[in-house]
Amino acid sequence: MIAGSASRRWIVLAAALTSVALTLRLAVWQLDRAAQKVALQQAIDARAALPPLAADALARTPADAAVQQHRRAEVRGRWLAAHTVWLDNRPLDGRAGFLVVTPLALEDGAALLVQRGWQPRDFMDRTRVALPPTPAEPVRIAGRLALAPSRLVSLGDEAAGPIRQNLDFVAFARETGLRLLPIVLLQEGPAADDALRRDGPRPAAGVHTHYGYAFQWAALAVLIAGLYVWFQILRPLRRA
Repeated sequence: MIAGSASRRWIVLAAALTSVALTLRLAVWQLDRAAQKVALQQAIDARAALPPLAADALARTPADAAVQQHRRAEVRGRWLAAHTVWLDNRPLDGRAGFLVVTPLALEDGAALLVQRGWQPRDFMDRTRVALPPTPAEPVRIAGRLALAPSRLVSLGDEAAGPIRQNLDFVAFARETGLRLLPIVLLQEGPAADDALRRDGPRPAAGVHTHYGYAFQWAALAVLIAGLYVWFQILRPLRRA
């Protein structure tokens, strides 16, 4: 009987220690996720504060593109409207929609993919998309540089056509015959007359949610420890 009681106490202690360790680890993980988002936003802000890059300074290799990520750029060129792509399944504020990407022909003959903004989906006809105003004359576009359009998990081969799931630099260059630069310009500024939204969430958005989850996991660890101390130590002593 005594041996069985001691065995149960050890099992309860092991379960309590394991639970406390697990919940504390989850709390630390949430704090780490928050720190990662804050650090990323700080890096983006620091690079964005540098002088904007001109078209002739844009990356020509993937290695250079990685260095220029999050830098600002101002370029001049002509829209290649016929090669506009709508990237599907990009929700914003709970609404289904597309990211609109159009190549911009630069003055040196290269082409730069410009992520022009977000467009809501037509719920009556998913394939009905509207081309934003795309003047034929040269335009000047300002924005922030990124390595590639955001990529989603895709099952099977990537479909071609104006509406697709993802956009690959090499495949798209082969498909269009364009000399694409290995970097994307995320257009910024007011919507003007194109009705596209360019107010996506910042990387550090939701950091307070991670702090809240961290507090909850830490509080649960304290609760488990407190319950163990009360039921396994203090309560038996009061009965003795």
